[in-house]
Amino acid sequence: MRHTLIVILILCSSFCKSQNLRTGKETNVLFIGNSLTYFHDMPKMLQALLNETDQNFKIYQSTFPGMSLSDHLEHIIVSRNENGINVREKTGSETTETEKMIAERNWDVIIMQTGTVNVLIPEYRDQDIDHAIQTIKKLVSNPACKFIVFSTWAGKKNYPQEYCYPSKLVPGSTSCSPVIKDPVQHQKLISEGYSLLASKNDLIQSKNSEKFYEVMTKYPDIELLEDDSHPNKTGAFFNACIFYNLLTNKDVSQLNYSGEIKPETANRLKKMAK
Repeated sequence: MRHTLIVILILCSSFCKSQNLRTGKETNVLFIGNSLTYFHDMPKMLQALLNETDQNFKIYQSTFPGMSLSDHLEHIIVSRNENGINVREKTGSETTETEKMIAERNWDVIIMQTGTVNVLIPEYRDQDIDHAIQTIKKLVSNPACKFIVFSTWAGKKNYPQEYCYPSKLVPGSTSCSPVIKDPVQHQKLISEGYSLLASKNDLIQSKNSEKFYEVMTKYPDIELLEDDSHPNKTGAFFNACIFYNLLTNKDVSQLNYSGEIKPETANRLKKMAK
């Protein structure tokens, strides 16, 4: 009996140690996107939130102004300054900065963000974005990597609204979104577009788009945008809170970090981020 008890205690001790090792494993997270991601250092805000409870998470980013997901795979940055970047098409065996970054680490989570308009135009969503997502997934060496699509928001628009880009399939023609009559339809089309991308490519869909819409419609006193589309500090903090919940499956409202916004506003947004 005593021998059996000792064996059980040894097994329990070994199990607990292995659990601790797994818990302490570094989890590398990469954001791929543009200014909708990096404005006001949102990834750094997310890291600050994670540092309170989950210091094993390490946040990295490959984010450049105006870049779509396909741009991250097709364009070489030739110069950059505080106002933006200059790029050219890559040639031959060249690799872009994002491709190099993907190869640098054994990523556990990759969060992909592109412009909202691209998601609203069926041709761009089903051809351009879809192809970029599939290519990024193939570049990742970790078969257990989780992929998240960062669902972005409608922003401030006048209606009716229609978005048209030059067609990539039919030279000389354009490809357009549906004519959008009001914010309700706008949000519905955005949600549907991201849902299609997520289901087709086996992605986790973030709730940023829906959460932004909820705050904008229910709490107009909380301003989330700096201009027509980019998040201000409050919006960036809200994005960070949403990603904290998504990555950890924990309640961000229990944390102390409030960024550089008023604590009462931060607390309201933390509760809204669930």
